[in-house]
Amino acid sequence: MGSASKQSSSSNKPSGKQTGLDRRARIAELRAEEQRRDRRNKVIAGVVAGVVVIGAVATGTWIVTDANQKKKAKAAAAEAAANKPIDGVKTYDNLTRNHVQTKVTYGQTPPVGGDHNPVWLDCMGHVYDQPVVNENAVHSLEHGAVWVTYNAKATPDDIKALSDKVQATPYSLMSPYPDEPGTITLSAWGTQLVLDSASDPRVGEFFSKYVQGKQTQEPGASCTGPQ
Repeated sequence: MGSASKQSSSSNKPSGKQTGLDRRARIAELRAEEQRRDRRNKVIAGVVAGVVVIGAVATGTWIVTDANQKKKAKAAAAEAAANKPIDGVKTYDNLTRNHVQTKVTYGQTPPVGGDHNPVWLDCMGHVYDQPVVNENAVHSLEHGAVWVTYNAKATPDDIKALSDKVQATPYSLMSPYPDEPGTITLSAWGTQLVLDSASDPRVGEFFSKYVQGKQTQEPGASCTGPQ
């Protein structure tokens, strides 16, 4: 009986060959699981990458769309400002544009157009502290500049505010004009506005509408000139 029991116990022990097979099966199972895990991770990574790409495209599209909308809004605002009438503005038509070397008698003080000297004044935000020659200033108006002038009634604060405005605005210039009837005069080609104070909101409106505005006879012409 003892011998039979010993024989049965010995027959239940796995052989070396069986153990090797089990080990290889386990290794194969682990590798298969690892491969499945790798595939899942790749799928997840792909989904995440897709979401990131879609988000980036959506964000980029939004940025471009927003920039375009702002650009259109700015253009619309500029167009609205250009078409909005400004109270008190006087306009003059049929102004001649010949280049002459002689003095010209103008119909307005300061002049807003007419025959003028071949040389224009620097009007890239230039502030002159002395009166300038009419014929040179008129040529600057032809190029789309706004000319700011003032007489002795203008206060130091007025002069400072106007100077700051001009210096910040290409295609504008400023000079004293002792003989002008108004305290402050804003002139563009064929266009003029007389004001009592630099704090008048029409100063900004005039600049918005007439600096390189529709009245410009030579759009894009240089405003850099003798100082």
